[in-house]
Amino acid sequence: MLKHIPKVLSPDLVKVLMEMGHGDEIVLADGNFPSASLANRLIRCDGLEIPTLLSAILKFFPLDTYCDFPVTLMKVVDGDDYVPTIWDEYRQIISKNSEVATDFSYIDRFSFYKKSKQCYAVVATSEQSLYANIILKKGVVTD
Repeated sequence: MLKHIPKVLSPDLVKVLMEMGHGDEIVLADGNFPSASLANRLIRCDGLEIPTLLSAILKFFPLDTYCDFPVTLMKVVDGDDYVPTIWDEYRQIISKNSEVATDFSYIDRFSFYKKSKQCYAVVATSEQSLYANIILKKGVVTD
C-alpha cells in the first residue's frame, strides 16, 4: 500500500495511468459496454461506479489542454428519450478535480465503439446508469 492513493485505484489501473502519454485516451465503461471485445488493455473494476473512479483518477490524471474536447461521451441513440443525469455529475467532478474548464464531445454509439478500439485501455465498471461511458484524453503533467 501507498499513502494518498485512493483505494479504488487498483495497482493495474495505476500502472496503466502511469504508462499513458500525452494524447492517449482511456475509456471508463458502464456495465453494459462491450469492454472485453473492444479493449486493447482491459482493466476490471467490478463493483465500482464511474463517478467514484473518475474522481480518483482526476487527482493524478491531467486532461489534455491542446484539444477542444478532452472528454467524449456516447450520444443518446436517436429515438431514445432517456436523459443521462450522470453527465451533470461528470461535469461537477471534472470542474472540481481538473484545471481544465471543458465541455464534452458527443459521438454516436458506433463511433464511440470505434474510438474505444483505439484507446490505450478500457476500464470495465459496474456502473448501471445508461449512457455513462466516458473517454478521457490525457494531457501534459506540468508540476
